[in-house]
Amino acid sequence: MINPLWLRSFCTLVDVSHFTRTAEQLNMTQSGVSQHVRKLEEQLGQPLLIRHGKQFTLTDAGERLYQEGRIVLSGLAELEKHVGDDPAFEGLVRVVSPGSVGLKLYQQLLLLQKKHPKLVIDYRFAPNREVERLISEHKVDIGFMTSSSMMNEVHIQPIGEEELLLVTPHTVQSPSWAQLQALGFIDHPDGAYHAGLLLGANYPEFEEGQTFERSGFCNQISLILEPVAMGLGFTVLPRHAIAAFNKPYSIFVNQLPKSVTETLYLGVHRNKLLPSRVHTVLDEAKRCLK
Repeated sequence: MINPLWLRSFCTLVDVSHFTRTAEQLNMTQSGVSQHVRKLEEQLGQPLLIRHGKQFTLTDAGERLYQEGRIVLSGLAELEKHVGDDPAFEGLVRVVSPGSVGLKLYQQLLLLQKKHPKLVIDYRFAPNREVERLISEHKVDIGFMTSSSMMNEVHIQPIGEEELLLVTPHTVQSPSWAQLQALGFIDHPDGAYHAGLLLGANYPEFEEGQTFERSGFCNQISLILEPVAMGLGFTVLPRHAIAAFNKPYSIFVNQLPKSVTETLYLGVHRNKLLPSRVHTVLDEAKRCLK
């Protein structure tokens, strides 16, 4: 394989047509330039230059090497530029989070993309354990979770708190324990966990491991409050999910005596160096979620 340094010396010599000025341009000695040309001739097994005192002309082989070599050197220069380039507002950034976080964050990241159209946001919604797996397998750049990670390769840091709230139909406000039992529970993938945290802290009647009679279930975060709005039951959700509901007049958000929050964690792969575009999205996400 041809040494690119030798090729650069040869092509620069052809462009400049002078050994001394070539050496000056490349910060080399004249003998160094001559040595590079000689090494090329030895490798290729044929002369590249016909010397006339201090002047020279190219052989057919020299002309072919110059024409092809310029293309190669240009490609190497472009490769170096692309590899070394680390733009802050261009390229793909893959993000994953639970639904409640995503309802608040995704819209904000789309506004960031609109401001910087070459920045492409790939956003997925997933439960905590799936977020953790995607980070560990390098399938996403950034993950948000509402629980700590059990995987060594996933580095997490707390970035905020997400309040859990009791939501009832608008006709039921500050419900008693008996009223909640009569309503029934609109369950969701994190429903039992969220209800246990919030209701256990505020209702002395609640017993650990206790379940309500379910009056519905939905795994789409944006639709969980629809049956509540229709009077079919109550639920417990993070504040971000409630804020995104488009019928706030049909539900009632109850402020219970004891506030309960979940810690929101940012997760990235421990052994991955994050490019500038990922830091751009991280900064926007932290600003949005703090």
